[in-house]
Amino acid sequence: MSCTEPRYSFELYPPRNERAAAALPGTIDRLAAVRPDFISVTFGAGGSSRTASLDVLRYILQHTDVSPMAHLTCVGSSHEEANRLIREFLDAGVRRFLAVRGDPPADLPEGVDPIGDIRTTAELVQLIHRVQAERVPYGELPVPGLHARALLEHREHVQIAVAAFPNGHPSSRSVSQDIDALLAKQAAGANLGITQLFFHAEDYLHFAQRAAEAGVAFPILPGIMPVTSPARLKRMLELSGEDLPSDLAIELEVEPTDEGRREIGVAWAARLAQRLLDGGAPGIHLYTFNQHEAVLSVLDRIGALPTGDADRPTTQKEPA
Repeated sequence: MSCTEPRYSFELYPPRNERAAAALPGTIDRLAAVRPDFISVTFGAGGSSRTASLDVLRYILQHTDVSPMAHLTCVGSSHEEANRLIREFLDAGVRRFLAVRGDPPADLPEGVDPIGDIRTTAELVQLIHRVQAERVPYGELPVPGLHARALLEHREHVQIAVAAFPNGHPSSRSVSQDIDALLAKQAAGANLGITQLFFHAEDYLHFAQRAAEAGVAFPILPGIMPVTSPARLKRMLELSGEDLPSDLAIELEVEPTDEGRREIGVAWAARLAQRLLDGGAPGIHLYTFNQHEAVLSVLDRIGALPTGDADRPTTQKEPA
């Protein structure tokens, strides 16, 4: 295992209705209280959740001490639109990004190019760095006793994460192709990887080892989610394209109570997280489904929560 302290982070999505919007600040506050490395906020294809994403990012910036990470997608965006959006995030105070290719909008008219001007994630990574460099070409500091400012040798840089696929991207032909894609993103300036969902520690550990041997130098965070109901498992499989984990599916199906299913999902995710950390993972990225209780319970089980009763998760039912 790495000698550095493991990092923990969370993913949220923008609220989809007024009730969800009213509940989300409380969830953010509870997640922020355990001092994660960052909280990422998803962004809909073609800018479908642009305002909502910015609202969540601004709440994190203004009401917590946690660094937010903004998702950006290539899909359906012109260079001008992408440039403007990146500047908007930077102006809001965001300094961390997750650059992904993204999925085309479901209502895309026939004959319209679903990608846009930015064809690959590597191009999007380069654009983020370029916009930041143009926006802040150098730094300045006031010189004591003089009406002058000294130029800093190093300007402020941004962190840009990219997606990694332990079991292969749906469009790739081999694991080697997925690793080549990571190397291209690294060459473009990416400095962190976050994996798609998976269910077995060996999937991540073998992939991370192959990536490191091929020259991928940035850390790759494994992304996991506590599965607390059959409906959530189904949704996970739809999002990730992973094969059904039959043992977990059976346990969830035969358990008659919500509390029992929650315990199954939390225990499963905690065992997976511990195996990943024991195998050398640099941390854990937790997909929250906009609920804090299950993910905080996972961190509690592996001893990753800060000390203090105020940070302990309470017993509460979560919606499926």
